Amino acid sequence: MTERTPLHAEHVADGAKMVDFHGWDMPLHYGSQVEEHHAVRRGAGMFDVSHMTVVDVTGEGATAWLRWLLANDVAKLKAPGRALYTAMLDAEGGILDDLIVYRRDGGWRLVVNSATRQDDLAWLETQRRKGVTVKERPELAMIAVQGPAALERSAAWLGSAAEAVAELKPFGFVEDGDRFIARTGYTGEDGFEAILPGDCAAAAWRALRDADIAAAGLGARDTLRLEAGLNLYGQDMDRSVTPLESNLAWSVAFKPPERDFIGRAALERQREEGVPRVLVGLKLQARGVLRRGQRVLYDGQPVGELTSGAFSPTLGVGIGLARIDAGIDASELEVDIRGKSLPVARLKPPFVKRGEAA
Repeated sequence: MTERTPLHAEHVADGAKMVDFHGWDMPLHYGSQVEEHHAVRRGAGMFDVSHMTVVDVTGEGATAWLRWLLANDVAKLKAPGRALYTAMLDAEGGILDDLIVYRRDGGWRLVVNSATRQDDLAWLETQRRKGVTVKERPELAMIAVQGPAALERSAAWLGSAAEAVAELKPFGFVEDGDRFIARTGYTGEDGFEAILPGDCAAAAWRALRDADIAAAGLGARDTLRLEAGLNLYGQDMDRSVTPLESNLAWSVAFKPPERDFIGRAALERQREEGVPRVLVGLKLQARGVLRRGQRVLYDGQPVGELTSGAFSPTLGVGIGLARIDAGIDASELEVDIRGKSLPVARLKPPFVKRGEAA
């Protein structure tokens, strides 16, 4: 039986097409995935992301433990109210999951993926050190409000916190009573993600909807994140690849050199030996749609495959992320689509930035 978020009844009432998403009954769309995509790019849309796993980490040893557990360095966060993106790695540098870690007064908050929830919780418990407390927060809900008009249209719901949220830089957050509001997201647009008690989520959803913020489902979330060049765990990265092979070297903190973290030795070896594969952006130069699993060709020979692909509603062309052999000539790539070799342009993601071609 699939699990349901506190907003399930709202989705059904709004006519959402519900699907099983990693064991959760989630909205795919509310009638038109493309319209929901455009609503976020041009105005404001909101997503139920309550299936994400929220974990609070406290204790005297929490900071030192997180510096060892995560590839990025939480010591960069000098004061509460800031967050960073990072990954948990295994000893070989393989990506167990990607996540955001927030520094709070007296502790830390992690938000990890729903698809890896059980494995992540087991890993955290296995690696946990004395003096560290790890607590999952399943009673919380999470709503992401995204788009150029997200803050303006959310002002009434944000209330007294509206000015403080507007002044936040990306990856900043404020805590307003029992609401945790962060300037983060998965669309490449402005906006915020709010973590709040599950029993308050439905009222918040209705208030935001009444403020002309469109409900958006998993379908639009995927095309938006792909246009923004953001990786999806389980497709563009997993335990079989390292951050260096996933366009995520920027999320690994090798300085200071004395900080050890799980997977560091393996990543340093890979840096010295050279990365065998790279994750690149591809834009189709002909009519068609790029899809996960399609082969990337160079001089007629396979050199990699699409990890994600879709038709971009903003650009009107097929786009995708592909992992290919390092050192391949970028000017002569093709993709095999149903037996036809079609040309693609290689580019560095993102494809779209703030609603325009990057």
